[in-house]
Amino acid sequence: MNITMILEMVASGGDRPVVTANGRSLTASELLARARAAAHRFQGRPAVLYLSPSHLAYPVALFGAALAGIPFIPLNYRLGEHQLNRLLARHPGALVLRPADLDALLSEEETAVPELLQDQDSVAVVLYTSGTTAEPKAALLRHRHLLAYVLNTQEFASAEEGDAALVAVPPYHVAGLMNLLTNLYSGRRLVYLSAFDAGEWLETARREQVTHALVVPTMLARIVAEVPADDAGTPTLRSLAYGGARTPRPVVERALEIFPGTGFVNAYGLTETASSVAVLGPDDHREALASADPAVRDRLGSVGRPLPGVEIEIRDDDGKPARAGETGLVFVRGDQISGEYGGRSALDADGWFPTRDRGRLDADGYLFIEGRADDTIIRGGENIAPAEIEDVLVAHPGIVEAAVIGVPDPEWGQRIVAVVVGEGDAAEVRQWVRDRLRSSKTPDTIVFRAELPKTETGKLLRRILLAELETTHA
Repeated sequence: MNITMILEMVASGGDRPVVTANGRSLTASELLARARAAAHRFQGRPAVLYLSPSHLAYPVALFGAALAGIPFIPLNYRLGEHQLNRLLARHPGALVLRPADLDALLSEEETAVPELLQDQDSVAVVLYTSGTTAEPKAALLRHRHLLAYVLNTQEFASAEEGDAALVAVPPYHVAGLMNLLTNLYSGRRLVYLSAFDAGEWLETARREQVTHALVVPTMLARIVAEVPADDAGTPTLRSLAYGGARTPRPVVERALEIFPGTGFVNAYGLTETASSVAVLGPDDHREALASADPAVRDRLGSVGRPLPGVEIEIRDDDGKPARAGETGLVFVRGDQISGEYGGRSALDADGWFPTRDRGRLDADGYLFIEGRADDTIIRGGENIAPAEIEDVLVAHPGIVEAAVIGVPDPEWGQRIVAVVVGEGDAAEVRQWVRDRLRSSKTPDTIVFRAELPKTETGKLLRRILLAELETTHA
């Protein structure tokens, strides 16, 4: 059993459009036929490398590789030549699919493919992590991990007739992969945008009568900025999921205002966990926004509670389970969790995966992520989470974004530098933080910039920012 089961199930249930891109659509049976033809072409290769934006041929290549029994590896096509060549060199003999090669996948006739052992333990997809704090690692996702996520979180053919999901996240991101599988299995037509633009996103959502969509925080912020009034004019949009990085709370609150009839979902997951492991659902958003209880309202800053089939545990620095409300390292366990890099498993003896995120669980089981463990600032022996300071900074009326970094200091070990996007006076901004947090958490330096270095999916590239700061503020 592998992920082709999903496509075969959908194709057996009718012949309707299941994916749309650039005004062209494929039905389930057309997608299956082209995937079989692609599998015939892929046989004998060790892997298929997909090096292109989202395209109608993306699902053809994914399922074609699965039918051929070889890994599918979507790469970041925006990388520089040197970086890209280093990744390509890791996969000698693999078939590389560039934009010029994709139309051929859509025109080939179905070809009989020899029956292959449908091994759920074989590698389905290799995804490279975003490398925000270190070099990207090749995370292996086996068929059983992908199927566990789909089967534990979705009901087959449960979507309403005419439902459509707008996908703007890139194909090399785990969210792009899992959006394809979950929406196909649920019965929603996928609508792909090859490149994100806030105005085009809104126009497409209206034209295609989109009911579901997924965005990363930078996309959500640009969509919010694009809408001049409190009505985005998307009456069919019932669900809007966001995730992939921390989302500033003001952006979430503004989005809830301009999409009043839309249910919001905040999803937390990693490449190694085959997508989301925790979700803050629509009811949680509405309750938090309307509540006068600070503890309930603070849930807008959480990533919700664990999904079915997933366990989450917070451990202190000694490796012992933390109490409710205590910050520690986030560990996850479940059938969808891979935690595997090139044949090396990061799971412990009991199957727990160390996410390397720091967070806490409140008394009701809501998970709050406070940043990567590697990002923790140690100042005078005190552990300081950048996220706490960043949240205070973005609450300042003149600041849009903020990143807090620890740079080496001979006296304190590290000193705190805040890099902010916006306007204001550095001394006044420091006082703003001091008034809301104790002095040890007040940035020593405030740096104003036009933008922050990020990945295409909105994750802050702290390693790049740290390198810049160490040079200019040493």
